[in-house]
Amino acid sequence: MPVKTAKKTSLTILKADPLSPIPWLVHGFSTRVGGTSKVYGGNALNLGFTKQDSPLAVERNRAAFLKKLGATNGNQPWPMVVLRQIHSDLIHYVDKVPAEPLVGDGLITATPHLLLAIQTADCMPVMLVDTKHRAVGVFHAGWRGTVQRIVEKGVGEMRRWFGTKPRDIKAAIGPGIHNCCYTVGPEVRSEFESQFTYADKLFHQVKESDAVREKYPLLFLSARAPGHSELPVNLFLDLVEANRRQLIDAGVAGKNIDSSPMCSSSRKDLLFSHRAENGVTGRMMGVAGVRRK
Repeated sequence: MPVKTAKKTSLTILKADPLSPIPWLVHGFSTRVGGTSKVYGGNALNLGFTKQDSPLAVERNRAAFLKKLGATNGNQPWPMVVLRQIHSDLIHYVDKVPAEPLVGDGLITATPHLLLAIQTADCMPVMLVDTKHRAVGVFHAGWRGTVQRIVEKGVGEMRRWFGTKPRDIKAAIGPGIHNCCYTVGPEVRSEFESQFTYADKLFHQVKESDAVREKYPLLFLSARAPGHSELPVNLFLDLVEANRRQLIDAGVAGKNIDSSPMCSSSRKDLLFSHRAENGVTGRMMGVAGVRRK
């Protein structure tokens, strides 16, 4: 999922290389670049109705995003289904824009010219494409949705609704927070350990460094063995690998799973990050839809 060189003001959409050759598929992962929102620095492409931004700016951003994506009939954008996300494993099959907003974290469809969208600002946007039945799914996978196996259940829902076979699925995990930056508490590790036999492979620990402590260790002597007080340990979770393993367990071939190398927390120049920006940030979208034959 390479990033092409672009001017800072250019609307930039990321695409997964394995999905791009599929002729009937429209897909993309938005960035923060090339919009009309002013509250998040520069011309930000905020696609979520956040409390800091104006609804008019968001509407303009969405229209520009859909036009750039090619999800339009003439000058009319495809109807887009957006969820009220709650960090769950709730997945909805849709064949039209619902009369009332849906609550959940996953959407699937095989209906042409209907765009499915999930919003992120650190969590993983995951996309599933059934290359045989011309069906798509998009999923919002934070740690809570991941520990509830949302993408694994997404494969199951696509099998139930469309007859999807895992061998026919191509998957893309879009940009989100990576294991270099995603610190969590021990309670999160416990949740994963209760669900996955490979949970220990998803976490790593890093002891905090302290230049003063290293230079003057005698200042930090304590009565506790081995004689020095311990530095705090940070625990990091690999959400990309957690979702990749779920897809493999569901039968998707590893070679058919693409993942973005970009960490939202490390690339604030290109991506929104809820953590790195202390909760005051915009929202990106991962979207997928089916063109008519």
